Amino acid sequence: MSSTDQQPNDNQRHLAQDDAVSEVLNDAISEFEPSSEQKTVNGEVDLTVYEGRIAELEGQVKEAKEAHARANAEAYNARNRMEQEAEKSKKFALERFAKDLLDVVDNLERALQSGQNDNDPVLEGVKLTHKSLLTLLEKNNIKVVDPQGQDFNADLHEAVGIDPSVETGKVGQVLQKGYTLHERLLRPAMVRVGQ
Repeated sequence: MSSTDQQPNDNQRHLAQDDAVSEVLNDAISEFEPSSEQKTVNGEVDLTVYEGRIAELEGQVKEAKEAHARANAEAYNARNRMEQEAEKSKKFALERFAKDLLDVVDNLERALQSGQNDNDPVLEGVKLTHKSLLTLLEKNNIKVVDPQGQDFNADLHEAVGIDPSVETGKVGQVLQKGYTLHERLLRPAMVRVGQ
């Protein structure tokens, strides 16, 4: 049996709750059958006997309806929370893998910087691989944080030294680029900052 066969769906729960309300009402109706001592002399029923019980039953019906509404609201909220958590899980499932992949990007960039001959076919292959990898990262919402010349932002940058050639508060040399995943910081950029 699947889990859906074992658990009642929303319609079944609504029917069960409606049955509970109906049961309270049916019990109340059967209570209101007048006995022979409750009848007056000319066969009329004295309704004052039932007023308290009517108020009590109306309260029970109101409580049952409120419980029904609360249960619906709780089910709706739980479903929304589960959908949000699933969406968040999907969105950030790549995080660990992406962090590991950033080391590969860094190594390719180091290889490009150390390349001496622009006509070298190996260097050309490294350039193409680097470009392809960056395109793949961007398709998966992993964006480069390259803050050279921008204002220093402690949320996105990690200051590891001073760069006397730039003005105070500006990012000078970028030692290692940073990256974000869906606007969330994956790795801060390691930078030198002007003093």
